[in-house]
Amino acid sequence: MGTIRPKFAGCVAGSPTAGPREGPRSNDARGLATPTGATYSRQMADPVDWALAAATGARLAPSGPPDARSDVESAVRQLRRASERAVQPVADVTGLDAPFDAHRSVVVGRREWVRSNVEQLRTATEPVADILGGDGHPMVRAVGSRTTALQMGAVLAWLSSKVLGQYEAFGGQGRLLLVAPNIVHAERQLDVPPTDFRLWVCLHEETHRVQFGAVPWLSAYFTDEVHAYLRAVDPDAGSALARVVAGLRRGARGSGGLVDLMQSDEQREILDRLTALMSLLEGHADVVMDAVGPRVVPSVDIIRARFDARRQRAGTLDGALRRLLGLDAKLRQYVEGAAFVRAVVDRVGMPGFNAVWTSPETLPRPGEIAEPSEWIARVHG
Repeated sequence: MGTIRPKFAGCVAGSPTAGPREGPRSNDARGLATPTGATYSRQMADPVDWALAAATGARLAPSGPPDARSDVESAVRQLRRASERAVQPVADVTGLDAPFDAHRSVVVGRREWVRSNVEQLRTATEPVADILGGDGHPMVRAVGSRTTALQMGAVLAWLSSKVLGQYEAFGGQGRLLLVAPNIVHAERQLDVPPTDFRLWVCLHEETHRVQFGAVPWLSAYFTDEVHAYLRAVDPDAGSALARVVAGLRRGARGSGGLVDLMQSDEQREILDRLTALMSLLEGHADVVMDAVGPRVVPSVDIIRARFDARRQRAGTLDGALRRLLGLDAKLRQYVEGAAFVRAVVDRVGMPGFNAVWTSPETLPRPGEIAEPSEWIARVHG
């Protein structure tokens, strides 16, 4: 019988605090903190059975690559160090100052990433749960909170093997999640130096922490826009389905996949603003992770070239799911947002670009992402 080798599973390391609504943590054989269980109180107005969504996603999330215990421990330690090393280069490039005492990096497995995202979704929808849910709500009657939970869990399980890192924008935790098995898998697939790649990923996620940590109004603005979008949900499931059918019949897939077809006009307008914001945030992070240069990440040019090529490749099933869920639009955010940031920085420098963080009014409007000169003219005159 061959040697049984440990896999990256739902392990967590480097978190100074337990995640929201998590039970107590214990240590596994590798010294990694692991949540012993999350608790969710079922509310009558909940549109989703959150506990079922978390359990389904964790159960379906694929295991990470098999690795010797020493390799797992080494990867976790190096990611924790990389997240700390990323702080100063990001501050130097961006010119933004976010308090370091708010820095929380957490190395997680795929199952813990699923649980975190269920909690993020629950937190995001909680203020509007009475609109989205409730026993008398037509949409909840049509699909059921348990059915929605199963669907959510399945989608998050699939996504859990795709995401390298994430900043928790909801719930006030402000944690950086570094998904260890995905980072290790990607660096091996790209055949790039692990130390460089891990720092490069951390630079991107640290930029997101700085964006929200240095700009005091950004988190509330983002949350308010998400809530406005959710409040605009059409409570009539039949009309939403009719929009999807009509869109498919006329061959209009929409830039956001199935979700785009289901939206009302009001939602589409809000989503245009959110898309512009997300393009800015993702593009800014993409520019910063490259701008540190080879002094910090020696193989940055090789990593970027191979990583961009990887982004464009997807198998038949992966490609279909990406289009259905609107993830192709997500990939475009990186490209278009980065082009906007580079164009503005080339014209007015990083201090001039940082005027974007002054207020919601100085954020790029949807049409300005593709036309940076219009933003420069409006903000800088």
